[in-house]
Amino acid sequence: MDLRNKKIVFLGDSITEGTGTTNPSQIYWNVVAKRTGAVCHGYGIGGTRIARQQVPSQETRWDKHFGSRVEGMIPDADIVVVFGGTNDFGHGDAPLGSFSDRTEHTFFGAFHNLLLKLIEKYPSAQLVVMTPLHRLSEDDCMLEQGQDNGKGKTLEEYVNAIQRVAAFYGVLVLDLYRTSGMQPRVQVLQDRYMPDGLHPNDAGHELIARRLIATLGSL
Repeated sequence: MDLRNKKIVFLGDSITEGTGTTNPSQIYWNVVAKRTGAVCHGYGIGGTRIARQQVPSQETRWDKHFGSRVEGMIPDADIVVVFGGTNDFGHGDAPLGSFSDRTEHTFFGAFHNLLLKLIEKYPSAQLVVMTPLHRLSEDDCMLEQGQDNGKGKTLEEYVNAIQRVAAFYGVLVLDLYRTSGMQPRVQVLQDRYMPDGLHPNDAGHELIARRLIATLGSL
C-alpha cells in the first residue's frame, strides 16, 4: 500500500502520546508520517485502558477508556491503528473476562466493543491492532505500585485476547509483543530501547514505526 496522503488515526495510551521520547517528532506515528507522506492523527492519552474501570482512578484522565474516545476522532480515515492493553494489565481493575463477553467492564468485552465502534465509524478503513510491548515487570501480575492487582493474569494472556478478538473481526494484528525486538529484561535492549522498562525511547519508537510501515506497505 502506498501511504502517501493516506489519513491514518492512532488510538492509544502513553506510548502513542509520546512518553519516553525527546520531542513529539520522535513519536512513532510522526515518524510514519515523515517517512511515508501519510497524514497522521494521534489520539494517545497516558494511563488509559481499553476496558472501563469499576473504581475511579487517582488520575481522572486514565479513565478515558479507548471506546469513549472514538466519537472524538476525525470522521474519515483510510487506516486506523489501535495500540493499547498494557495499562489494562498494569493498573486496571477490570478482569480479563472471556471471549463471549460484550461488556465494557472486562477486557475481552471492551475490546469487542471497541473494534465494533471503529468498524462502524470507519467501515472502509484498514484497521490494524498492535499488541502491547514486553515490559520489565510483566511476569509479576502486579500493579506498578507493587500491590497484587487481584487478576492473576500475565501480559501474554492480554496479548492473546487481543489476537483472538481481532481474528474474529478479520482485523490485522501487528504482534509487537513477539516481533518488536524490544525486551527490557535483557539489559542491553532495555538500555537501548526502553530505559524505564515500559516506555520506548526515540530508538524504540523508530523500531515501532519501521515495523508498522513494513506491515502497511505489504498490503
